[in-house]
Amino acid sequence: MEVKVYNQEGSEIGTINLNEKLFGAELKPHVVHQYVVNYLANQRQGNANSKTRAEVAGGGSKPWRQKGTGRARAGTNSSPIWRSGGVTFGPKPRCYYNRFPKRMKRVAQISAFSDKAQSDNIKVIDNLQLPEIKTRNMVAILDRLGLDRKKCLILDEGVNGNLVLSVQNLQNVKYCRAGLANTYDIINADVLLFTKAGLEKVEEVFAS
Repeated sequence: MEVKVYNQEGSEIGTINLNEKLFGAELKPHVVHQYVVNYLANQRQGNANSKTRAEVAGGGSKPWRQKGTGRARAGTNSSPIWRSGGVTFGPKPRCYYNRFPKRMKRVAQISAFSDKAQSDNIKVIDNLQLPEIKTRNMVAILDRLGLDRKKCLILDEGVNGNLVLSVQNLQNVKYCRAGLANTYDIINADVLLFTKAGLEKVEEVFAS
């Protein structure tokens, strides 16, 4: 499978072959779905907490005597039926983490890359070395590539501080080191924008 290679001016400067093992594999949407469910669950902090009747302030002595007042019986003001009382079956801190098998994770990643390639949502640029930190310059490059209105995941390799800082204020653009790309970020993007170095790294890590 061939894709065009562009420079920062938006001009086509050649083509490059994509690795068939990574970008031409059979799609496994059910595995991708399982990965995404697991990934989102693992992002949860599990900090939600509510106090039970044993933890709220109050309690202690009986609010009033059992009989003779004309009011309903009450044993404590920390009861869940009282205002500012404890919460019955409320949330408590918990861990949502679940392990996901490495083989299934690899299948999901390959399937996600293949889906982008087969739907023609991959672009390759020779490099993205910016001379200065300028969000405006990055917006201009994306505009010349026709990606200004699309959710874009940039996959590059090596230290590129100017690029990282130039895209951090762009709502629809995310930067990621190529070897650390995860399935959720891949399928969440409309287009994958690879640098040549990033594409080589992805093929080295995920297609080996």
